[in-house]
Amino acid sequence: MAGKSFRCRLITPEARLIDDDVTYAQLPLWDGQAGILYRRAPLMAKLGMGELRLDYAAGGAHSYLIEDGFVQMVGDTLTLLAQRAIPVERINEEEARTELAEAEARKPQGADDQTRVTRDRDRARLKIRLAQQFKARGGGI
Repeated sequence: MAGKSFRCRLITPEARLIDDDVTYAQLPLWDGQAGILYRRAPLMAKLGMGELRLDYAAGGAHSYLIEDGFVQMVGDTLTLLAQRAIPVERINEEEARTELAEAEARKPQGADDQTRVTRDRDRARLKIRLAQQFKARGGGI
């Protein structure tokens, strides 16, 4: 598959997490999911919150929880600028359950706070789901 791969870069405000060749990327957009393959048409879109799954040209796959930002596909390079990216193996299910309980216990103080509380709940639920999937696969993707 060496000729069927493209470069993928995942960058957050803190670090460049990925700069590698992949054969497939599944990513969350603000309005749904997108799948990226070799020779995809150019794309620029807003990222949402969800799972980023990468299948590597060298073999294997890896997933991240990513949140907010932008994605661009030009030529053979996919660039994701994400506000947050957490490798699934670093997600602690118990901590996520605590985050969910705290978010559910909060009483929103207005529309902006309601949006924040809803987002915190969604993030905690996503962390729980990704941690459970990672565990069910025996710690691998």
